[in-house]
Amino acid sequence: MLQLALKAAISGILIAAASTLAKRYPGFGALIASLPLVSVLGMLWLWSEKPDAGNMAAHAQATFWYVLPSLPMFLAIPAMLRAGVQFHLALALGCVLTVILYLGMTAIAPRLGIQL
Repeated sequence: MLQLALKAAISGILIAAASTLAKRYPGFGALIASLPLVSVLGMLWLWSEKPDAGNMAAHAQATFWYVLPSLPMFLAIPAMLRAGVQFHLALALGCVLTVILYLGMTAIAPRLGIQL
């Protein structure tokens, strides 16, 4: 239980730091947010619980393939905001787009020989 609380605290601190920095320095906050910190922390936690090179390699590779369908969201949201769409709606639509693209990736990947 202590390990779970530590994981949550470290992860929360990183998210809070990125959003706090973004208030004053949007570009720097975006840089922090774009770092694969969640992926790296996830790999560290996974390795500490199950130090298996094959499992880690599969996890890292699947993470790469799942990052791709999330990228269009970061173009769609600013486009919608600039077009006058309210923030929460733009965010929701961006998330829906990402879910649809995730489902597409999950359906198409095996046909292309990609193991997720």
